[in-house]
Amino acid sequence: MQVEALENLTFIEESAKQFADQKIRPHFMEWDETQYFPIECMKELGAQGFLGVLVPEEYGGSGLGYQEYVSIIVEIAKVCGSVGLSLAAHNSLCTGHILSFGNEEQKQKYLPKLASGEFIGAWGLTEANTGSDAMRMQCVGVEDGDYYVINGTKNWITHGKSRDVAVVLVRTGESLDSHGITAFVIDGDTPGFTAGKKENKLGMRSSETAEMVFDNCRVHKSQILGEVGEGFIQAMKILDGGRISIAALALGIAKGAYEASVKYSKEREQFGQPIANFQAISFKLAEMATKIQASELLIRKAADLKNNKKKVTTVSAMAKYYASEVCVEAATEAIQIFGGYGYTKDFPVEKFFRDSKLCTIGEGTSEIQKLVISRNVLKGIG
Repeated sequence: MQVEALENLTFIEESAKQFADQKIRPHFMEWDETQYFPIECMKELGAQGFLGVLVPEEYGGSGLGYQEYVSIIVEIAKVCGSVGLSLAAHNSLCTGHILSFGNEEQKQKYLPKLASGEFIGAWGLTEANTGSDAMRMQCVGVEDGDYYVINGTKNWITHGKSRDVAVVLVRTGESLDSHGITAFVIDGDTPGFTAGKKENKLGMRSSETAEMVFDNCRVHKSQILGEVGEGFIQAMKILDGGRISIAALALGIAKGAYEASVKYSKEREQFGQPIANFQAISFKLAEMATKIQASELLIRKAADLKNNKKKVTTVSAMAKYYASEVCVEAATEAIQIFGGYGYTKDFPVEKFFRDSKLCTIGEGTSEIQKLVISRNVLKGIG
């Protein structure tokens, strides 16, 4: 059974690698330069089964587990972090929230379309003044008969403009009350639900990041995910899985930078020999390889815990924290190995460098991960 599972994982990795080489590699720099969000590529990812990786087959998904999910993100991110980020956000946040907390009617309505790529999903928690401090959110929903009237803005939202559906966390109670936030699933064409500013970013430029604006947006109570007041608790659980996604994204970028560095160091000659022969370069590669291996082991452990429905908060935070920091380090060292060429857009490492930093910020900064880890360690929680 273990051999069969390994063969399946290898097949899925190869499928993702082939997709990335054929569908993404020829275009990723053009997409990055123009900040173009490749919706057509997302649709093809859906047709491949990569937008509903964790969704059961009964809802039109691939019915796979977290190990396969990690492998798919890694292979895509080795070529383009932006597409890897969009893939991760679509799967783990919007789709994952509906899968985890939606009722049967909501699952039947949204999951097949999200899994196929017919719908692009977004997830709205962050606001301009409430990033890590989410309980102070100012996007408010006021009860009005069978509806909630929502007003406010969500910022830094992946697919905030192109979304066909969004899961949105809204304050329906008192500020700072962990039971004062409710999750709604909102169709993109709902009156009063519009897109605001699209961000002009350092990296991940072809993964769309934009505001979502709510102006007297009336949402029926049937669109509530779970119960009123459960939104914040739901969001924290969703972020446990989301951290594995971002860790996998970081791992893919790090591997991409490392593999490019190994290849270049064997080809580039100075003083009559490949630069790989010099200890200054070979030791950099040794450190990159070791830390990447350590990252992957942490991520795979978190994925195993998640698959087996065990507590994963501490380990997923560790995986996300360590993998994202290693990603930045690996991308930085790749630039150094490439030298002046690494600073140009003729080689891929400058993009890995720009994309890498988001991994230490998105879905909880490194500082927040250390806060989560330290609190749980002191409580004796694994």
